[in-house]
Amino acid sequence: MPLTITLTEGVLPPGAEQEAVVRITDAMLKWHNLTGNNVMTPNVTATVHVLPKQSTFAGGKPVAGAWIEWKTPSFAFNDQEIRRGFFAEATQVIQELSGGKQPKENIYVNVTHAVDGAWSLNGQAVSNLTLLEAVAAG
Repeated sequence: MPLTITLTEGVLPPGAEQEAVVRITDAMLKWHNLTGNNVMTPNVTATVHVLPKQSTFAGGKPVAGAWIEWKTPSFAFNDQEIRRGFFAEATQVIQELSGGKQPKENIYVNVTHAVDGAWSLNGQAVSNLTLLEAVAAG
């Protein structure tokens, strides 16, 4: 489940990106009751992109923002309580790591679901059912 964190330069102090990845990854696993799962944990991957101030916008105007985006199978984030709890926690992580300077209204969280069968484990395309079975065994 790839996580992408995109930040405007200066939103987080240099070096805080890794802690953001760890805490947001841990929150996602926690909200899905998968903390320590031997299959899912190593398949939660992340990239961080830090963009120059003149490259990030909201409403067509420059903004210092943070974007937390997941690509997941359709069974992840499938419950409003999970979305509500995770989105609040992820927003809090960015706000805390920014030293309280990043306003919540400029921290954006979203989830995109992959088409069933468009997921891989160990280089093999797997269905949601196969993935769920592997996770349940892990």
